[in-house]
Amino acid sequence: MELIIYILYLSLLFIFLPFLLTGIIRKVRAYAQGRKGPKLIQFYWEVSKAFLKVPVLHNYFSEISNLAPRVALYSSFMLWTIVLFEWAPFILIPFFLALYRFSFIGFAMEGATSFGGMASSREILLSVMVEPTFILMILAAQSHIEISETPQGILIGILFLALSFMTILAELAKPPFDDPRTHLELTMVHEAMILEASGRQLAYFELASSIKLSALLVFLVKLALEHSKVFDYIFMNHLGREFLILPIVVVLAILIGFWEANSVRRKWTWIPEFMGLTFIAILILGSLVKLS
Repeated sequence: MELIIYILYLSLLFIFLPFLLTGIIRKVRAYAQGRKGPKLIQFYWEVSKAFLKVPVLHNYFSEISNLAPRVALYSSFMLWTIVLFEWAPFILIPFFLALYRFSFIGFAMEGATSFGGMASSREILLSVMVEPTFILMILAAQSHIEISETPQGILIGILFLALSFMTILAELAKPPFDDPRTHLELTMVHEAMILEASGRQLAYFELASSIKLSALLVFLVKLALEHSKVFDYIFMNHLGREFLILPIVVVLAILIGFWEANSVRRKWTWIPEFMGLTFIAILILGSLVKLS
């Protein structure tokens, strides 16, 4: 019976969580800005409507423009299945993130627009800065380190998870690394790369971004739950920990919504310095967690 409940629970998360988290972030961001905001299921209706439309492309687009959105959706789908069902080691996550990024950059460069080239260069900068730190997080997730219940261990674990959360914000191009609220070409990364997308292609890209958001947040929650002795006293079995994923991920989505509404984008020259310090800090904190 527990196995049936577990499979049903993961299946519901797999289908509905990407749409739910995107709706929560939009709703909370609008609420924090004094607006009513869209409905929680608005993103689902937008994607469904876009899937029914034929994309409008200019003459310079080739088959890459048709393949890139599908590759982006495929890579995010594989990333989502690995994180949620854990059918493969987490070390495969950077490979599918690279494939996801390559599809966006390929589509942007195919359009041969100045905004697409600018956003592609920013995306490459983010990937170069983020990937080493993200690999450290994956090594921590695949290792047998545990956050002890001592005050020192809890403090180190909180700092480690906070820096990991900032790394995920950089991977998702959220503030302070990007500002998706303005929808101005000079301040966008992901949005500027898909300015030429429309119809079904735009639906692929938007759905892929939403799935990637869900996968990375669930990965962070699993990193916290599976390596903490604190939760051993609360949830003794594996099923109890899995049911804790949903409320924590929803809380993280609410925090991201408020964060997007109240934070600003920093200068791009600040990103390499910050991510370099984050890499060193996560390396040191991971060692301290292991020693504690």
